[in-house]
Amino acid sequence: MTGEQDILADEALSCDAITGDFRIYQRERGHRYSLDDVATAWEAAHARPDAAHYLDLGCGIGSVLLMVSWRLGAATVYGIEALPISLALAKKSVALNAVADRVTLIEGDHRERTADWTHPRCDLVSGTPPYLPLGTALPSPDPQRAAARIELRGGVEGYLLSASRVLAADGRVVVCADGRRPDRVLDGADAAGLSPLRRRDIWARADADGPLFSVWILGHRQAAPPEVEHLKLVVRGADGEQTPEARQMRTDFGF
Repeated sequence: MTGEQDILADEALSCDAITGDFRIYQRERGHRYSLDDVATAWEAAHARPDAAHYLDLGCGIGSVLLMVSWRLGAATVYGIEALPISLALAKKSVALNAVADRVTLIEGDHRERTADWTHPRCDLVSGTPPYLPLGTALPSPDPQRAAARIELRGGVEGYLLSASRVLAADGRVVVCADGRRPDRVLDGADAAGLSPLRRRDIWARADADGPLFSVWILGHRQAAPPEVEHLKLVVRGADGEQTPEARQMRTDFGF
């Protein structure tokens, strides 16, 4: 614990509401939870509300993990995170919300940790991978911000492969991905032995040029995969007002 305290010693932190009664520690000038976390957690919590074992890959500061844990109050929860400062914040938030008895946080790269997985197979696996391949954007000088945007440890394809290794036979994988590149999810799913079941495009406004991102639900490959259900959620109407569907996401987390 001393090492984690040292990592955070000089950091200005905020402690913010993330569900009706859970709070999360975030660096004031670091990576902070956002809409893609909320949408992914919302889809995950509805994909397998009965999940007994749940894993969040690359859990970062614990935003998706905490939201899903709040909804799945009886689940045993795991999170894997490679960046020490993000892991330290996640541990601090888990302790604050008194869920350490059912949440296990694992330090390391999810590609390695899922290869030697010794815990029970998971009914639900989530992930919010970065969207920008190496070389396509200038990384932030802040390691936490850089890891959230740039595929320093791989992109959605790697997350899908990691998920497939630990997924229970009837489990569900929920990931967000670049809404402009559905081919990456489809190709990654095929390589990992998964079948996409549903895709929900998240649009910032009704009059936007395209989706901000997409949230996908997948399961183990089926002999005759069903047609992928394609849905759309608009956050704000053309008038700038939040839509009822967007408000429902926050309502479902106790707000």
